[in-house]
Amino acid sequence: MEARDILRKMLDHDTFTRGEMHAALVGIANGEYPVEQVTSLLTGLQMRGVTVDELLGFRDGILETGVSAKLDCDRYIDVVGTGGDRKNTFNISTCACFVIAGAGYKVAKHGNYASTSTSGASNVIEAHDVKFTDDIDRLNRSINECGIVYLHAQLFALAMKSVGHIRKALQFPTCFNLLGPIVNPSQPECQLLGVADLNQMRLYGNVYRRLGIDFGIVNSLDGYDEISLTGCFKVSTNRYERIFHPSDIGFDTVDPSSLQGGTTVEDAKEIFDSVLENRALADRKNVVLANAAFGIQVADRSKTIEEAVDMARRSLESGRALDVFRKFVEINS
Repeated sequence: MEARDILRKMLDHDTFTRGEMHAALVGIANGEYPVEQVTSLLTGLQMRGVTVDELLGFRDGILETGVSAKLDCDRYIDVVGTGGDRKNTFNISTCACFVIAGAGYKVAKHGNYASTSTSGASNVIEAHDVKFTDDIDRLNRSINECGIVYLHAQLFALAMKSVGHIRKALQFPTCFNLLGPIVNPSQPECQLLGVADLNQMRLYGNVYRRLGIDFGIVNSLDGYDEISLTGCFKVSTNRYERIFHPSDIGFDTVDPSSLQGGTTVEDAKEIFDSVLENRALADRKNVVLANAAFGIQVADRSKTIEEAVDMARRSLESGRALDVFRKFVEINS
């Protein structure tokens, strides 16, 4: 698709088909469009708001131009947040992944370095001397031998590099900020996603329905892109949509200050370790258990949320989650 045709449609307030956005992303990745035209497209989409078809088209292009990670595993889950809530929480979803794996479910965690917090998933994983890789044999060994694999986004979504300088110069979010959670190169059949607002919940819900995967989308109504237990939170899945209070799943309300991730990656590493070693503050432990529980329920539809909470608790308190993590580090160092 010619750049002039793309920009003309933008100026006419038209929307793009999935195929048109796929072609545009491939063109962007291949450097076919001048920087000024790409900047205009991203700005126009941000001002108008991206549609489901447009987001899916960009996703198709990211996956086509990137490195695939097809895993030799039938069913596995990813747990991820959109980021951008500016709450600087500790690595809740990453901890939850190891709890889920300790409960017996396969996990393919997709993540990156922090952009708005002290420590992203890649920061805290790398702090344990893990070496990131796109080698499929090693990735398969990880998920099959310890139940979890980590996919560092920068090794796979190659098209993101072509717009990195543009996104940095714009200094406002673009549709590329929405892509991270849906471009896991292993393309999992189920995913638990944390979003920062209810508009994103609706958008991603429609995206997941189009993709045909099992999903859970969570949002804490006070603005966290995860289940924070600091108040009521909403959960939307293939099967139900409901607002929960922490007490509905057996937890007390959490003090927001206990969820802070510190000011350095070393702080974040210590909090992460304290959770998996079952010596963390009760609030931190419970938040991880809550997120892991909803992940378990997405991965296994047969479980009630009460059963899933119990499974998560046993995974953490028995030391199985920690054993998984130690084996993961051994394989990936």
